[in-house]
Amino acid sequence: MNIHKVTSQVGSNPISFETGKMAKLADGAVVVTSGETTVLVTACSLTKIKPGQSWFPLSVEYKERAFAAGVFPGGYFKREGRPTEKEILTCRMTDRPLRPLFPKGYLYETQIVALMLSADGINDADILSMNGASAALVVSDIPFARPVGAVRVGRVEGEFVVNPTFEQREESDLDLVYVGDKENVIMIEGGADQIPEEEFIKALRFAQENVQKLVAAQEELKALAGKETREYSVSVAEQDLLDIAYEVAGDRIEGAIYAASKVERAKKVGALRDEVEAAIMERFPETTDFQIEQAFEFLQKKAFRISIMEKGVRADGRKPADLRPLFAEEGLLPKVHGSALFARGETQALAVSTLAPADERQYFDNYAGGEDSKRFILHYSFPPFSVGEAGRFGGLNRREIGHGNLAERSIAPVIPDEEDFPYAVRTVSEVLESNGSSSMATVCAGTMSLLGAGVPLKAPVSGISVGLVTEFDDAGNMVKYERLLDIIGSEDFYGDMDFKLCGTPDGVTSYQLDLKLDGIPLSILEEAIYQAKDGRALVLDKMLSVISETATISENAPRIESVKINPDKIGMLIGPGGKNIKAIQAESGADLNIEDDGTVHIYASKNESLERAKEMINQMFAEVEVGKVYDGKIVSCTKFGAFVEVLPGKDGLIHISELAEGRVEKTEDVVNVGDQVKAKCIGIDDKGRVKMSIRAALREAKKAEAAPAEEAAAE
Repeated sequence: MNIHKVTSQVGSNPISFETGKMAKLADGAVVVTSGETTVLVTACSLTKIKPGQSWFPLSVEYKERAFAAGVFPGGYFKREGRPTEKEILTCRMTDRPLRPLFPKGYLYETQIVALMLSADGINDADILSMNGASAALVVSDIPFARPVGAVRVGRVEGEFVVNPTFEQREESDLDLVYVGDKENVIMIEGGADQIPEEEFIKALRFAQENVQKLVAAQEELKALAGKETREYSVSVAEQDLLDIAYEVAGDRIEGAIYAASKVERAKKVGALRDEVEAAIMERFPETTDFQIEQAFEFLQKKAFRISIMEKGVRADGRKPADLRPLFAEEGLLPKVHGSALFARGETQALAVSTLAPADERQYFDNYAGGEDSKRFILHYSFPPFSVGEAGRFGGLNRREIGHGNLAERSIAPVIPDEEDFPYAVRTVSEVLESNGSSSMATVCAGTMSLLGAGVPLKAPVSGISVGLVTEFDDAGNMVKYERLLDIIGSEDFYGDMDFKLCGTPDGVTSYQLDLKLDGIPLSILEEAIYQAKDGRALVLDKMLSVISETATISENAPRIESVKINPDKIGMLIGPGGKNIKAIQAESGADLNIEDDGTVHIYASKNESLERAKEMINQMFAEVEVGKVYDGKIVSCTKFGAFVEVLPGKDGLIHISELAEGRVEKTEDVVNVGDQVKAKCIGIDDKGRVKMSIRAALREAKKAEAAPAEEAAAE
């Protein structure tokens, strides 16, 4: 075996790349290691294009094996099941920066497979997988522009940390995944705890410096073990077909793509496309539908770009820095805990939030290490009717999971701590209309629905997207660009960038960058960050115009409160065989959950149930006070008096002489077991025995009744 290995010193643990030992039949295979975490990444691409192929079929698969952590998978079958959310997100983060680096028109099926083979619980495997995917392509014969590096940046106690360990990430207020080449940024993803924009930009620059080290290591590996690039062909629009498209629709395409609404635009563009197809088929009958689509799409893209770059006018008539019309409404659904509708132009999201006890949190496998549960969950649903289509409904795709996670991590930093708000929270976003940035509408609607449910958010969150249109000279140098605030669907499709940024007035909470270019200068992204900040503020103003930041728990939501007892008395609260806790739950209708530190969580559907449970718990651990009147139940009768339950588990003796005024011959003449009585504590002896008196309680009650009459007579 011809084995080659290079190492890059990035972070506390160096990252090594090794090729030539494993998976040698793949076009490219690399084993990436940091600490004792190891990932095998392979790259394969077919040498023939499948008949009818009209798009680049790149797929990325990432799998965390249970054996890597030395454990058995759960479940009956004892093997790994469907991809976890983390695996899907890693696939997406790997795919997005690689896709623009393949030749334009490359339609050969290509697959990246990454397997986590060893996990030390210290170093995450996702960054290794992303670097391994680039390295596997670099050493293969698959056409790929150049290597890219991926790093994670955290911030611990104000200092940036590259590729932080799981322990450091728990203390970090930043989680930035950054992919770039030697000069440019290609993809970013992650979240932050309201980091100011200035600090966020510093983190991006810090990441770019460290990415260069990983790129250099891959270049070294390519020099040692790289294969010569194979021969391949690309599919691009043919000039003869382009000429026909311009001849038929060149003077009308701009009017079609600038129709007032998405539906109208689609109709007009569709009619022109039919005309172009008819003209092409008349002259070149053997032309495929894909070739026609290439020519017509090229025509649309050129018209779209000319209008923006030369006229400063976008497809819906806006200028580059304009927002679409905003709409917001809160509390539109009667029985749910919290609901909100948010719309930006033709993009509309309905968010519904539900509160539950904290033990309803979601648990998940974490073979690589890190968190294994979360108490805030956001689910994103994108039905086909949201874009006016009929199609498969139900189930989840990677896009829905990715968009839901983006919105979830945007809001998660402002969810109150469990100690202050002992609820699990689930927000569901139903996208009802979509014409760009539905995930940002989800963030806005989700924030409003949480406030409507009574969640005391640390700060309200809003989000917005920024697009980009560029011009290049014949040498491939960018000569002009235009940023677009709040992009619509066609601007995402024909444009070069979709940058989403979410945050509060105090700073950034989440971000995602997708590029169709093979990289942009970091300076352009920095400009977009400040543009998004200004746009976010306008969106937030609209949100807060219909809902207050002051949270009051919805009357439909469960009531949850916590009380603290001495941990030594937990057994007393539970009682023998659970007798006491069952009695409290049965009488109050509330559920109780006891922590080892003595924290008692009380869950109730109604406030009355919660208050009764609190009262019973307080009574159980309260001390009897001399001079206070108590309601109690007679628990036993004797010749010398009766015992009354003053507080749960605490009895007092009512001597026969204290049962009533005058002489009492027999205890049962006045009270019987089970009777509810009012009795006053008249003393506690040295041994803690409680003396009670019904007679004293009656005298006190009569005195209280007589007081108003005496006051009136005195007047």
